[in-house]
Amino acid sequence: MAEIITVTGLNKSFKRSAKQQKLEKTKQRLVQAVSDLSFSAQQGEIFGLLGPNGAGKTTTLRMLATLIKPDSGEAVLDGAAISSQPALVRTKIGFLTSELKLEEFFTPNYLYDFFASLHGVDPALRDRRKSYIFEKFGIRDFAEVKIANLSTGMKQKASLAISLVHDPEIIIFDEPTNGLDVITAKVVTDYLVDLRRQGKTILVSTHIFSLVEKICDRVGIIINGKMTACDTLDNIRAGQSLEDRFFDIYSEAVGAVI
Repeated sequence: MAEIITVTGLNKSFKRSAKQQKLEKTKQRLVQAVSDLSFSAQQGEIFGLLGPNGAGKTTTLRMLATLIKPDSGEAVLDGAAISSQPALVRTKIGFLTSELKLEEFFTPNYLYDFFASLHGVDPALRDRRKSYIFEKFGIRDFAEVKIANLSTGMKQKASLAISLVHDPEIIIFDEPTNGLDVITAKVVTDYLVDLRRQGKTILVSTHIFSLVEKICDRVGIIINGKMTACDTLDNIRAGQSLEDRFFDIYSEAVGAVI
């Protein structure tokens, strides 16, 4: 299979405020969020970035989505480099994160059409896609309800639909089931599996072991901004449950038994 995402030596640091330094009892001004991170994802697979909160998963995905620039390193998504071709990268990806909120005054129907026009999607094609995905996610009956009045799960499903308005080949989701009820989470994960069947390349970040075991083909374990293990799911588990294996890897990485 073709390699669609190639990440090579990404680094990103942030400055601590004086208040943060005091709270964290450190004199170090910089915190290294991502350190020399490298991995790849192939066409038609779901690659999972697994790690605890604060491990650097979201920072990594935000760099790949060209929302923030790396300090050094490079990533190429379907032939487009994040450093020199950010606009082209954005045409190739669908990106969803809980940090990005839909404007609450508008409706799913309006926002879907608006973002379709930004991506230059033909209106007839737009309407066919919208009809399909609104029906699949149960959005149809809420299409004219303002975002502010939707449930958390419906907002998430609307965000997912809108992020895929241009039918991208690469889908990048940060914690795709975070905060969702079990029914909505199943709808989302089943759709990710369906996208894989269509040959899409999907990158998800999560701290949920069961999600990785359910949908991921390969997994990278990221701890303190570093890739500590990266392989097929079966090879990572090495005959154990993913949870048990993760804590073995985590203990080795931080030098403490959990």
